Amino acid sequence: MGAGLTALILGAAAAAAHPPFGFLIGILAYPALMLLVERTRTLRGAFGLGWLAGFTYFFISCWWVAEAFLVNAEAHAWMAPFAASLLPAGLALFWGAALAVYRRFHVAGHPLRPLLFAVVFCAFEWLRGTVLTGFPWNPAGAAWGAGSAASQFAALAGIYGLSLVTVAGVSLIGPLFAPGRLKTRIGAAVLGALMIGALVIGGAYRLSMARPEASDTTVRIVQADVEQQAKWDEANFEAIVQRYVNLTARPGAQVPDVIVWPEGALPVTANEAFAEGAPVAAAMARAVQPGQTLLAGFSRAEPTPEGEWRYFNSLFALSDAGEAGLRVEAVYDKHRLVPFGEYLPLGDLMSRTGLRSLVHVPADFSAGPAPAPLNLPGLPDVQPLICYESLYPGFTPGGAARPQWIANVSNDAWFGRTSGPVQHLNLASFRAIETGLPMVRATPTGISALIDPWGRVVPGKRLEPGESGVIDARLPRPLGRTLYAMAGDLIFLGLMLAALAGALWPFRSRISRARSLSVN
Repeated sequence: MGAGLTALILGAAAAAAHPPFGFLIGILAYPALMLLVERTRTLRGAFGLGWLAGFTYFFISCWWVAEAFLVNAEAHAWMAPFAASLLPAGLALFWGAALAVYRRFHVAGHPLRPLLFAVVFCAFEWLRGTVLTGFPWNPAGAAWGAGSAASQFAALAGIYGLSLVTVAGVSLIGPLFAPGRLKTRIGAAVLGALMIGALVIGGAYRLSMARPEASDTTVRIVQADVEQQAKWDEANFEAIVQRYVNLTARPGAQVPDVIVWPEGALPVTANEAFAEGAPVAAAMARAVQPGQTLLAGFSRAEPTPEGEWRYFNSLFALSDAGEAGLRVEAVYDKHRLVPFGEYLPLGDLMSRTGLRSLVHVPADFSAGPAPAPLNLPGLPDVQPLICYESLYPGFTPGGAARPQWIANVSNDAWFGRTSGPVQHLNLASFRAIETGLPMVRATPTGISALIDPWGRVVPGKRLEPGESGVIDARLPRPLGRTLYAMAGDLIFLGLMLAALAGALWPFRSRISRARSLSVN
């Protein structure tokens, strides 16, 4: 089998470890890829193998982006193959660069070289999630599945720290299948097994100590099951509004304190919905009882001093104001926008290709300020995360401004019943583990869920794709501040330095001699 074909297969195996596939054995692709690259003769060859593996990994992980181009298939279907191939081709550059750097600096036969491999690989994974706003979809650590035993390590070191320990642990098995002293190779494999064992056992202990407690706040999550195509048909407008209103007002065992609608629930802007005498606002007001708060996602426009308009993807906190209708208590504007979805990096040029029509407004959205919790009357403070923002660790403050829960609203209807919504739920749930906060997740077509502070979907509190209904539940109480919430990625950086020091440990005598010679 050629090296290129092997790289393609290894990338596919690594992708298959993630939901919805869940073939966790696929994480063994990392040591196999490390050994494969070590056999290359050139840096260009190492880059090529890394790129091939990355391409299949991200193609399988992200093929669902093509689904968005099929919403208006007549106009945009021709672009679907390009979207499904160009995104993984770009993301694969990070894998190619990582493996080229590793090939340049690794020492053949060194039993702890997998630590260097993990450091370099995860450094480029961090860059992938950061450069040009980043796209941190399916980092290696997310293969464990949020809520699992091993996933609990994210409460200490975040998703990147979990990825580092995962890649390092499994890669230390690699030297068993390479030349070198058997004793040292076995020692490296034992170290790797201990690292993976520590993830699982430590996390299992944390879960065994979990004592979920319900707060006094009752939440209702609304999933109306409105497909994206249906929103653009004006004939469906009144039916869509009525569906959300009816679900909001549905009698339940408890009266909700807060009701959460998804991002872009109604095919109308906030300016239109809340205009003087607008029937939409009146219908919404009839469904919201006194003392209740409705969190609803809308796009909105505001004028600039220059007479132009700025557009925002926003979450509105609305309350009943009696005869005056709905009162806006607070507005959160989305901070991290989706390239080619909410803004076009080359706006004028890309508009001529037709991509502009995939954005809900006739111009780019503007980014809101850095995420900050909302303080709402009668409710615990909440950190909104709109759609794509739930991919990013560190958006929820862990200090004095720490909220009590996270509200993640998303419009996954763009991606139908693909693997995208399943993976999005998994990735978003890691924000609950990292922060020790419960998460309320609302989407139009699924998957909506209530997630506890350990990243687990609360039993019976999940609506699958294609389901219409509500989730009523008391909001779980938050845990105490996690180490990650307090220190952020500093723990990940510390682990990276420790792993790098471990990789260099056998060369300490050489480094010492070099220092002595430089001094003399």
